[in-house]
Amino acid sequence: MRLTRAEAQERTRAKVLAAARDEFAERGFRDAKIDEIANRAELTRGAVYSNFPGKRALYFAVLAEAAAGQIDPEHPDTATTPRDALGRLARAWVTRLPLSTDEARLGVDLVPEIIAADSTRKPFAQLMWLQAIQLGLALENLRPGGRQVRLAQTVLTTLQGASQLAAAAPGFGEPFTVVTACEELADAPFDDTWLTPTTNPDIQTLEQPWSLTGDGVVAVLGMHRLSGVEEALRAGADVTLVIVTADPGELIPLARLMVTEFTGLLRHAFPPAARPRLTIVLDDTTTFTSAAGIDTVTDMTEVALRVESSKVVLRADGFGACHAASGLKTPR
Repeated sequence: MRLTRAEAQERTRAKVLAAARDEFAERGFRDAKIDEIANRAELTRGAVYSNFPGKRALYFAVLAEAAAGQIDPEHPDTATTPRDALGRLARAWVTRLPLSTDEARLGVDLVPEIIAADSTRKPFAQLMWLQAIQLGLALENLRPGGRQVRLAQTVLTTLQGASQLAAAAPGFGEPFTVVTACEELADAPFDDTWLTPTTNPDIQTLEQPWSLTGDGVVAVLGMHRLSGVEEALRAGADVTLVIVTADPGELIPLARLMVTEFTGLLRHAFPPAARPRLTIVLDDTTTFTSAAGIDTVTDMTEVALRVESSKVVLRADGFGACHAASGLKTPR
């Protein structure tokens, strides 16, 4: 049967990813060669580059695909505590340290490659902020009474440090001591006050049909503005975060990797009722940006829509857009 153009492209992409995974696993990122990946896939060098702009983008895509195959099981919908949840999260994390499994060893070069390029460091920092916000809000839902994003940051710092030491100094320390440390952090006092930012976005009231999501806030954020989603989430509405970037070839695979991995960890550690009401979309097809009337995206893009009864009733552009779309009353 003759394949459509889209089917042929997808088959080629799958062959490249499979060949790249074998090459990275065997040689490591630095010694892997695009020519060897092409040979393994029985494709030309040009076919590899037509799907991925470079070796690092291909590496991120391979890791993202591996993460998608490791989604942790759903936590049963039972009551739990921050200490229990952090213990579950940390246990799931340390079982993925680069010690024994092929999947874990494959990711050894991830952070060094992120550090090596200016273009990836700030997006990585913002993706870590996104993880901290999700984790902090989940902890707050289990134990109301104050912002816990700083606690979440400290837990993630501990876990990231464990990952880097496991790769750089194999045999140093006991991984499951990290679990105990994260559990103990649950009761550590943190001065963490949420300050509503002073902002002045451009705001429009509208009556525009919208069918891509249900009611709530749609936050279209560039890779340098992801932390802005906290403002929308704290309003209590359902939030759809649409991640955009001026460099989708490399940064969307990185975002897909980190979003997929952390979503799996949250599913493993927290019951559904505790997790933030957040849906994350990687808009590499520009479906959402086109529907929102955004002609050009940058890594500083911040546009937020308030959706009510399948209509966009408010649109905010610029710094503070998420706050405006979630916090302002729609004029009647």
